[in-house]
Amino acid sequence: MTGKTTAPKGHPAPKGHPAPKGHPASKGHPAPKEEPAPAPPAEHASAEPPAAEHPAAEHPPAPEHAPEHPSAAPGDEAAATPKAEGTPAHEEGPPAPPAEPHPPAAEPESEKPKAEPPSPPLSLAVEEVSENSVTLTWKSPEHTGSSALDGYVVEFCKNGSTDWTAANQEPFLSVRYTIHNLAAGEKLHIRVKAVNANGASVPAALEQPVVLREILQRPRIRMPRHLRQTYVRRVGNAVNLMIPYQGKPQPQVTWTKDDQPLDTKRVNIRNGEKDTIFFIREAQRNDSGKYQLTIRVNGAEDKAILDIQVIEPPGPPQNLKLVDVWGFNVALEWSPPADNGNSEIKGYLVQKSDKKSGKWFTVLERCTRTSCTISDLIIGNTYSFRVFAENACGMSEKAAITSSPAHIQKTKTVYQPQKIRQRDMMEPPKFTQPLTDRTTTRGYSTHLICSVRGFPRPKIIWMKNQMEIREDPKYIAMIEQGICSLEIRKASPFDGGVYTCKAVNPLGEASVDCKLDVKVLPKSY
Repeated sequence: MTGKTTAPKGHPAPKGHPAPKGHPASKGHPAPKEEPAPAPPAEHASAEPPAAEHPAAEHPPAPEHAPEHPSAAPGDEAAATPKAEGTPAHEEGPPAPPAEPHPPAAEPESEKPKAEPPSPPLSLAVEEVSENSVTLTWKSPEHTGSSALDGYVVEFCKNGSTDWTAANQEPFLSVRYTIHNLAAGEKLHIRVKAVNANGASVPAALEQPVVLREILQRPRIRMPRHLRQTYVRRVGNAVNLMIPYQGKPQPQVTWTKDDQPLDTKRVNIRNGEKDTIFFIREAQRNDSGKYQLTIRVNGAEDKAILDIQVIEPPGPPQNLKLVDVWGFNVALEWSPPADNGNSEIKGYLVQKSDKKSGKWFTVLERCTRTSCTISDLIIGNTYSFRVFAENACGMSEKAAITSSPAHIQKTKTVYQPQKIRQRDMMEPPKFTQPLTDRTTTRGYSTHLICSVRGFPRPKIIWMKNQMEIREDPKYIAMIEQGICSLEIRKASPFDGGVYTCKAVNPLGEASVDCKLDVKVLPKSY
């Protein structure tokens, strides 16, 4: 009996054969025994005769095998097909011809990162244009792709042409570039590409062509703030100044000193596109003066003055003299130094030295006058004095010293007491504060007060209704520092009347009086 291979997965089965996959429905060939593991459909070769010899009525479908042989997923069939190609068919009867080879399914490969070039640069713009150069600026691309950015390539072509020329041989990472050596008057289209290991980006191009022509700009000197006033340097120091300016086309720069050309042996000038550098290696006093900077562009010009002052420490003061010595004091005088160091003298420093110790001590600083008085010297010591001059550069290296020392002598003093004139302090009594009338209430104590002066100290006598008050416990009389007081304890209506205070001393007497009224409160029922 001739065998027939079943159609591989993906091809429809012959019409009229709805048999399950992998199980022949032939009448004369019973189905093989079930294996422990269900085999895929393509694992066994079918041995059924052609569809024309077996009517559909004689070959009913065999659903009883469906539970025992579950259909595999499409992916599982494809994966199992290569394994079944070399396995013989387990079937009783004559061997069937081998099944048609089924192409093995490709195993899924791990996804590799897609090689992408960077995105184009952003914000391409023209920063500056001259007759033979163009300066461009841009921003980094938004995405650099799957690898790091190698740099940028700048290209240009003439207006009306499609031949692009690379301005740089190798990529660079700066976001600013200047194309040099261009012809004046040309119109250029310019574009920039970002480059990485995967290739170049879509170019970022300028919307309009660039015309190479110089933009006129008036000359202007931008003098730094610290150079707008006198620039002071010490002798021997270097002077290195950079002064920026602007102007287009390139300005013509001229330096002069006091309206005379500069001495190139002393001053070096280097002019750049946007600044000029003024340099003196070792400044000397004769380098001081006013330097004039002039820049010109097509008849227009701008000027600026640079005032340089080179200074050094001053010389010592002159003609220091010891003018006078008296008591504990010494007076000195001197003259300003012959050389002020090309700077105004700010003051003088005065020092003293006693003969015993030989050490110098400062007694005055920043003395603005050319004379001074030194006090609080020790009696019996001998002193020398010296004076330094000071300017903006510092103290003078040398000092002026007095030619002769000053000796503070010990002088004998005789104490003569001053004769004081005796003053006559004798004075008759006099009341400085009189008594005042008073009103009090029955049962309450009251005080009568007055003040008196006199020398010798007067005797105080208190009287009531012209009768002297003697030792009576109801009355307490006191006097202190000329203040006289009389206390009447728990006054009653009987204590009312006229009270007199009399002061008596050898030079006379004086008296004052007052009236005391004692009220009686009505009884309440």
